[in-house]
Parts: sequence; C-alpha cells; structure tokens
Amino acid sequence: MTQEELPGATGADPTDVEMVRLLYRQSNAVLAANFVIPLPVIAILRDSVPMAVLLIWTGAIYVLTALRIVHSIHFFRQRGAIVPARWARSFMVMSWLSALLWGLVGSSWLLPEQPELVAFACVVLAGMSGGAVPSLSAHRPTAIGTIVAMLAPFALYCLAHDGTVYRIYLLFTLCLLAVNLYYSRNTHRTLRESVRLRFENLALIGELKHERDRATEADLAKTRFLAAASHDLRQPVYALGLLTATLAGLARRKDVPAAQAAHIAGRLDGTLDKIGTMLDGLLDASRLDAGLMPVRRQPLWLGTWLVDMGDEYAQLAREQGGQLRVHGADVWIDTDPALLHRIIDNLLSNALRYAPGARVLVGCRRRTGAVEIQVIDQGPGIPEAEQARIFDEFTQLPDARRPDGQGLGLGLAIVRRLAALLGHRVTLRSIPGRGTVFAVTVPLAAMPTQRPGVVAGDDVFAMSADAQAQAIGIVLIDDDAGIRSALGGLLALWGHPVYAGATVDDVLAAHAAAAADTQAPIGLILADYRLGNGVTGIDAVAALRQTLGTDTPAVLVTGDTAPDRLRALHASGLRVLHKPIAAERLRELIAEVGGTGDRQPSTECALV
Repeated sequence: MTQEELPGATGADPTDVEMVRLLYRQSNAVLAANFVIPLPVIAILRDSVPMAVLLIWTGAIYVLTALRIVHSIHFFRQRGAIVPARWARSFMVMSWLSALLWGLVGSSWLLPEQPELVAFACVVLAGMSGGAVPSLSAHRPTAIGTIVAMLAPFALYCLAHDGTVYRIYLLFTLCLLAVNLYYSRNTHRTLRESVRLRFENLALIGELKHERDRATEADLAKTRFLAAASHDLRQPVYALGLLTATLAGLARRKDVPAAQAAHIAGRLDGTLDKIGTMLDGLLDASRLDAGLMPVRRQPLWLGTWLVDMGDEYAQLAREQGGQLRVHGADVWIDTDPALLHRIIDNLLSNALRYAPGARVLVGCRRRTGAVEIQVIDQGPGIPEAEQARIFDEFTQLPDARRPDGQGLGLGLAIVRRLAALLGHRVTLRSIPGRGTVFAVTVPLAAMPTQRPGVVAGDDVFAMSADAQAQAIGIVLIDDDAGIRSALGGLLALWGHPVYAGATVDDVLAAHAAAAADTQAPIGLILADYRLGNGVTGIDAVAALRQTLGTDTPAVLVTGDTAPDRLRALHASGLRVLHKPIAAERLRELIAEVGGTGDRQPSTECALV
C-alpha cells in the first residue's frame, strides 16, 4: 500500500494514518462480539435481573455499536486529507462508552450476589477485555481506557464484598488487567514497527523502481547515443578517407600545386577538429564524473569578454545567412572565465546550429546581486515535454537539425553540470516554432584593485607557447606500431631525435643504438597509458627514470575517459594528453620542456 492509497495520507505522518486505519479495520471483531455476546448474557441473567434492565442495557450496546459501524464506514469513505488524531479520538470515546456498558455486567447494577453468576461475569469480562488487546492496541489510549473501563467495575464489586472468593476474583482481575495492559503495549510496538518497516520497504521498492527506470532510460539513451555516435563519427572518418585518397592521387603526380596541397591539409585539419570536438565532449563529461574539473573563480569584466566571445562566432553566423548580435554588460562577475566560456560556447553553438539563417541574440539582464546572460534564438524551439530531458546525457531531440553532423548529445548535459559546479543557475524558456532562450545567472563581483590578467576564453588546460622548441631527445613508448610510426615521424620532422619502442627495453636499446653524432640526451618521455601485459605508462615512466637516474619530464598519452581511470592518471602527478592530440598542442608542450631544461612540467593542470 502506498502513501497515496491511505485515507488522509496528504499532510499527515503516513505511519500515524496507517495505525488509525488498522484501529478501524481490526475493530470489526469487537463490533461483531457486541452484537452476539449480549444474547447469552440475557439468557443467563433473565431469572435474576429484571428483563427491562437487560433490554435497556442490550439496546444501549446495539445502538452504540451501530453508531460505531456507521462511523467506521464514514472513515473508510474518506478520500481527502484527514487528521489521524481526530479520527482516533472519536473512535476512542465510543470504545470507552462501549467498555463502560460491558463493565456494568460486573457491577452491582446487573450482577446479583450469586457465585455462579459472578463466575459467569468474570468469564465474560475476561474474554471481552482480552479481545480488546489485538483489536484496539493500534491506539494505546483506546486500548488502555477500554480495558480499564471493562474491569474496574468488577474489581470494585469484588472489593465491596467480603469473603475469600471475592478476594480471589479481585486478585484475578488485577492480574488480568496487568497482563492485558502489558500485551497491549507489546502489540502496539509490534504493529507500529511492522507499519514502519512496511513503509520503508515501500520506499525501497519505489527507489528500486526509480533506479530501474533510470537504468532503463540510461540504457536507451546510450543506445541512441551509440547510434548517433556511429553516424556522427562515420561522417568525418568518411571525409578523412576521401581526403586521404585525394592525397594519394596527388602524390602520384609529378607536380602538385602548393595551394592545392594546403587546401587539402586545411580540410583535414577541419575534419579532425570535428572529431576532436566530439571526443572532447566525452572527456569533459568524464572529468566532471571524476571530480577533476578545476574551478579558478575570479572577477571577470563581462562587457568586453562577452563581445570578444561573440566575435568568435560572427563569421559562422554570416556564413549561415543569419545574424548574431551581442550586447555585453559593464559589470564584474564572480566566475571561472574558462568554464563560463565553455557554457556559453555550448549554448551559442547550439543556437547557431539549430537555427541556421535566423537571428541569435546574446544579451544580459541585471538581477538582484547577479546578472543573467541570455542566448536567444529564433529557431524551431523545444517541445515542453522535452525541455527537462535535453539536459540529460546522450540525449538528442529526434527532430533536431544537425546539418554539420556534429553532436553526441552531451553539450547541454555538460552545461548543466558545469553551471552546478560554479553555482550558476541555468534556465530554459522555449516556444515551439518561435525560438528558445537559455539563461545563465552569474553572481556579481566587487571591482578588483588589479584587473586579472586572464584572456577571455583561454582553455583551462592550455599551456604557454612562448618558448621556442629546441631539439631534445624524445622517448616514445607505445605498443601500437602505427602510432609509433606516425607520431615518431612527426617529431622527427620537427627536428627531434626520437627513440621509439613498445617497451622500456626497446626504447633504451634504440637510444643506445643511435650513432654518437645523432644521439641526444633524453629530454622528454611520451608514454601511452596502456602498454599491454598489465604494464601502464606510469610503470614505464618510473622504470625509465630509475634507469636514467634523472627526473626526466614525462607525459602520459591516453584515450581513456572512464572517471576512475582519470582519477588514477591525476593521482600519478604526471601531465596527461588525451587522444586525439592536436599537433600544435604537442608542439607547445615540447617548446615548454625545451625552454625549461630538465624541470618537470607543472602538475597543477595535469589533465590536458
């Protein structure tokens, strides 16, 4: 039985409501006894008590019992909110009145001084009071008052008469009173505990059903995600295949125009960027799951920051035949510029993607102690039934237009989680056919004495590229021969001696075999995290450092996005690069290492 099925479950403790319900339901046996037991009482006492007295007594019991039945029917017909205490009180009063009527059987009013009739009265009262224990113990005051009201007149009757037999009856009555009260207390505790456990079980069942539904929905969402990912990743991979075939065809020519080669290279970069964007979304979700997304909160001047961000998308909006307008606000806000950039970037990308050719407005509204950054589009809008679901991971609307083939259904889920991490509120208003408004509420900040030197939109994990790369020996450990060949060739093209192998022994052998004139000191270790045979890149770096006897800078390369794996990588203290690695990002890393000698790169921003 759920809380909603209980009479009066609204606004009351469900345990109290159920105890009152048990009180009314279990009283059926007592009510039936009130109709049956008076008949043998009349039969036994008719020769000793005036019939008029017996009929008055019986009539009073029948009338009161009928009223109690009507009262119980009224209780069970209640569908609105009830007050359990009020219904328990009314039941208690009628039960006490009924007990007093039964107590008259053991009083001088009905009981003559005849031993056999005294014994009969004792049996009747013992049975009726004993029956009250299981029937009325759901409400302790009702049970106590009923038992006392039944037995007290008989105890007084015995006390008022002399003789050993009456003293025995008195002692028996007092013992009966004590035993019934004791069992009534235990029964009440048992009933209440069973009700409590039942509600706990119902709550657990509800939670299990909820978790089951969530798991089912997550499974369906991941199935949809895999279908979308299969399509969205196939598109750029297909484009890569075509571009590779084009390059192969050009390679067979004797002369290839530089402009044509540069054009194909640019298209390759663009295609790889699309793949990287999708994989970055997965990585961001995993970082949030692992609790490894750092927050660097600081005052940010919103005016120029928002305008500069709009400039990044102005060209894209023009290419789609649309219009992007950005209106900043001259206020300081308290946020993490990089994480806020990711939030607005996702919202703005969605607006331009799903509303091509329409007007998109980015504006600000002042709120009490905060500013609301709004991204408004005139796109197709979002149905009301889908508005809560779009913030779930791996969720894409079935009618969403994705002309560029990007998106894995993670963007808005990341927006929601980043906003929660920053303590910013994200709201959505949308009218199908008219457009959508996403809003991010950011608290205001006091004007700093010195303006922070943070460039708007800088990646939180970016590294300095000021240092020029120097030729350094690079150890490359990867059990994939294709990766070793491709990455080793790129590093060699940049002028770095490369010592590649699948194991630590292989790279040490490659370094030892290098000619003296080409051998360079090892200045950087690039190790894949998974090296096979249970060996990790962390193990390989430790073994190499021990062999070389130096704290050589090292970087782990991985494609893992599982939260527990990210936490293990973070705990290693090594810098981490996630596949696919942009060539410029790798070059920046080598430039930093080459410009700092043997100093280990900072691990403050270990996840790149």
